Amino acid sequence: MKLFKSILIIAVPVMTLFGSCQKDIIGPLGNNTTPPGPVSDVKVVNQSGQATLTYTLPTDLDVAYVKAEYTLLSGAKREVRASFYTSQMVVDGFGDTETHTVTLWAVNKSEVASTPITVQVKPLENAIQIAFRTMKVVPAFGGVNVSLKNVARANLSIIPMRQQGYKGWVAFDGIYTNTDVISKNIRGLDTVPVKIAVVIRDRFLNQTDTLFSTVKPLFEVPLAKSLYKTMPGIIWPGDQRANFSNNGTDATGVVRMWDGETVAFPSVAYTPPTITDQGPHSITFDLGQTAQLSRLVIWDYPETISGRKTYYYRGNMKNFEIWGSANPNADGTYDSWYKLGTYQSVKPSGLPYGEVSDEDQATASAGLSYDLDINVPKLRYLRIKCLNNWQGTNFLMISEVQAYGNPK
Repeated sequence: MKLFKSILIIAVPVMTLFGSCQKDIIGPLGNNTTPPGPVSDVKVVNQSGQATLTYTLPTDLDVAYVKAEYTLLSGAKREVRASFYTSQMVVDGFGDTETHTVTLWAVNKSEVASTPITVQVKPLENAIQIAFRTMKVVPAFGGVNVSLKNVARANLSIIPMRQQGYKGWVAFDGIYTNTDVISKNIRGLDTVPVKIAVVIRDRFLNQTDTLFSTVKPLFEVPLAKSLYKTMPGIIWPGDQRANFSNNGTDATGVVRMWDGETVAFPSVAYTPPTITDQGPHSITFDLGQTAQLSRLVIWDYPETISGRKTYYYRGNMKNFEIWGSANPNADGTYDSWYKLGTYQSVKPSGLPYGEVSDEDQATASAGLSYDLDINVPKLRYLRIKCLNNWQGTNFLMISEVQAYGNPK
């Protein structure tokens, strides 16, 4: 015991001594004032809005990084650095296809730079320009629809603006995404002609021309969910027992699709996951009124995975159909129904199953909106038919629905 105490007595001063010697070093990691050799054998691969440079590093042992400087068309100076662990860098931010001079230095750990060398890059057309040529703005129910293709999956900022009297052009409901196929309905507009202008920007504030349109939004209102009903007494072909009701009439489960709760369990209609041999699962319900239907918003049920609410998972529908009828046959056959559309739920990020981005989460939690075929008569009954879910089977899980249309 005495020996143990003596060791402690000796050790404490030593620890104190070491602790007192620690200092934060700010500045160069060395004091070598000899410039390193320059990079050499630089090869340029021009790409959309950027260029990849591959080079040979100098043989100096204390090289810390390679630095590139260049000027964008806007006049802004840009600097890019690459560690000595790699022999490649990307110079980006170009909004044009002009020739640009890029100056390269090797820099040592004492922040001493080599003699500069220059290379010429000629970037290919920026992804925002390619996307802009595919963009369309058309009327939608309650607003306008902006659609375009983003084949490069670049990070885009799509800025719609509307003309508001003396205020001029006012931006509203920006779209920020890197998904490849974009179709966004911007709602909340009156059913009178409105002037719309749309531009696309990237994260470097490069900007396209402006697409001008005058559109007249179509009239729609949310159909009152207080009128929605189940279909008691009728067993429709393909319909499953939502939430495992005993009588097969969906009475205990389907009503949860219009109780106002979009997240919490058990406020969700779900068909039996174990029934996989009876074809696509479907759910049928009554809107309680006849209307010219325009769209259906569906809130998928978010499973909790590792403490996080996760969409595009298990029984969330991936491929499905929506059918409508004004007066369905009592036997439930599809003869008296109109197909209002075949749909695919698309994950904006394109990540593999079980992985979601913040954009994926925000998109699904806001409700996924599906436009319905308007070239049909007024309808009252809806049938949702799940062809397959994100898990790859055919059961479905729906937290909430909201139908829109014109009941007049």
